[in-house]
Amino acid sequence: MKEENFSEWYNDVIERAGLSDKRYPVKGMNVWRPYGWKLMLNIDRIIREECNKRNFDEVCFPLLIPEEQFKKEKEHIKGFDEQVYWVTKAGENLLDVPLLLRPTSETAMYPMFALWVRSHSDLPLRTYQIVNTFRYETKQTRPFVRVREIHFFEAHTCHTDFEDAEHQIKEYYEILKNVAEKLCLPYILTKRPDWDKFAGAFYSVGIDTIMPSGKTLQIGSIHQYRENFSKAYDIKYEDEKGGHNFVHQTTYGMSERLVGAVIGVHGDEKGLVLPPGIAPVQIVIVPIFKKENEKTVKDECEKVKKMLKDFRVELDCRELTPGSKYYDWELKGVPLRIEIGPRDVKKQCAVFVRRDNGEKFEVKMEKIVEEAGKTLKNIEADLLKKAEKLLKSRLKKFEKLEEAKNFDGIVKTGWCGKENCGLDTEEKLDMKTLGAPVEKEKFKGKCASCGKDTDVVVYMARTY
Repeated sequence: MKEENFSEWYNDVIERAGLSDKRYPVKGMNVWRPYGWKLMLNIDRIIREECNKRNFDEVCFPLLIPEEQFKKEKEHIKGFDEQVYWVTKAGENLLDVPLLLRPTSETAMYPMFALWVRSHSDLPLRTYQIVNTFRYETKQTRPFVRVREIHFFEAHTCHTDFEDAEHQIKEYYEILKNVAEKLCLPYILTKRPDWDKFAGAFYSVGIDTIMPSGKTLQIGSIHQYRENFSKAYDIKYEDEKGGHNFVHQTTYGMSERLVGAVIGVHGDEKGLVLPPGIAPVQIVIVPIFKKENEKTVKDECEKVKKMLKDFRVELDCRELTPGSKYYDWELKGVPLRIEIGPRDVKKQCAVFVRRDNGEKFEVKMEKIVEEAGKTLKNIEADLLKKAEKLLKSRLKKFEKLEEAKNFDGIVKTGWCGKENCGLDTEEKLDMKTLGAPVEKEKFKGKCASCGKDTDVVVYMARTY
């Protein structure tokens, strides 16, 4: 079903696994259910750890932004004007200054940055927050992928010059690599074409992964602002010689789309398949017993649960058949199941069952903790390898556009760099330009539109 109708499978597994409820009476603003929220918080924890160890400071800015602050950066306005939610009344009183719900936080943060930054000793300023943003999405909504209230991570930095800001962007790549490894998600980094860069950015880097449908999902973005925003918001610092300069700025954003990517890339016909690093439950212990040996088996299971105290463990003692329990935990994507029955108690062993490939094997009781850790690491490595194989199979070079039209994946082709040629290629393929890879690839060919010789390869894809 996943291969035949990915969209239907995706919506179905989210509902059955209890991740999100879309029945809230505001379209595109879904309710996080407990299991889904735990999953999201585990991802947030990994992001926080990566930022905190690099001396970023977490902040939390207000939700409402005054209209005059929002309108200071003209290019930024063009990008978000149609998606903004406005607040114009308090009770029956019209507000003197219209307010808006943040679509992103540049216009909320930067007036404050202008107060915080005074001297070169205040730089670099490196902050991040994890908040909700609001955008009036007009396309068809889809849980975690296209919503109107977005759970959002955003890092914002200020630097003395362009070079230091570029260094920060390279550090973002390191953070991304470590986060993506925990989610077992491969990705590509492409410099977006000018017509598709973030509003107000000097350049934008898109972070995309491939879904089983062949479409790409943008799971994040990185932006180099140069002085575009600091000039609009008067963010200056005094240098060592007493001169005053505008700061250079960067941002890095990721959202709940990370959850959507994990569901789509790793899930199967049984339901979710969650990477151990983010799974709300890493190990579930299922006792198998009859009335006469119930206490013996349950006691042994409790003992094993205590042994595995350093993992996120659930002991399932519900009055259901073992088969029903297997079904539930497989649907929820728990990486490792441990089965213990009366024979296992006598033999002083347990049966391990991997969620990702169904592998089943016996483990001696004294090796339980060691083997659990090893098995979870193997699951993580194998999930990443499988996902990388999917991405590789859906990334293909084409010289002739006619051959690329029906390809479900990422098309690599030549581009002369001109906007009209890029847009022409988009129209012919019915795809979007992801951009040129950040790490330049060796390429000799012709522009897919005008036929001129070029050494620039561009990635094109159908997108969510």
